[in-house]
Amino acid sequence: MAEQPPAERTPVALSLPIAGRPVERADAARNRRKILAAAAGIVSRAGITALSLDEVARVAGVGVGTVYRRFGDRAGLIFALLDEEERQFQSAFMQGPPPLGPGGPAAERVRAFLHALVDRVEAQRELLVAAETSSPTARFTSGPYTIYHTHLVMLLGLARPGVDAHFVAAALLAPLSATFLTFQRRERGFAVDAIKAGLDDLLGLGL
Repeated sequence: MAEQPPAERTPVALSLPIAGRPVERADAARNRRKILAAAAGIVSRAGITALSLDEVARVAGVGVGTVYRRFGDRAGLIFALLDEEERQFQSAFMQGPPPLGPGGPAAERVRAFLHALVDRVEAQRELLVAAETSSPTARFTSGPYTIYHTHLVMLLGLARPGVDAHFVAAALLAPLSATFLTFQRRERGFAVDAIKAGLDDLLGLGL
């Protein structure tokens, strides 16, 4: 019996495990808001390079251990700063109108997803670059990457039965890392539309 493509999942935040998390205590929620507000203020005033867990703890008025327990590391904190935008993006491709959302042909949804992901990364490249380069596997072990990969595996299973959907999904996501997109934009001079056209060529759509 042929294996069925995986079902889509409920959107999750960048900073959360795929399965979600327990409801926060009131004091924990307050600390989380204070820490994120402090981090956002530091980035706004001094840029992403000034963001450190020690400095965030100082500005937020909490112990650095609280920051570590809550976010794990610098990448986890950066991912949390991107949380709301990520929720909106995931909601669009899981629950929004076609072709990005359900209801359209799978091949069209693959194309729409890749184009939307280019825009998503382009809008917050600096934060995403910092998160992706915080450790060798930071990008690939993040909640969003897992969701993106699962989503593409499902669509590829419908659009191109017989291909190794897991490998192809990873290959399609590879050029959409924030670091590579930054290289393409700054060093190669590629416009966003040119990057999207290149993805169309990669898909064999020729559109």
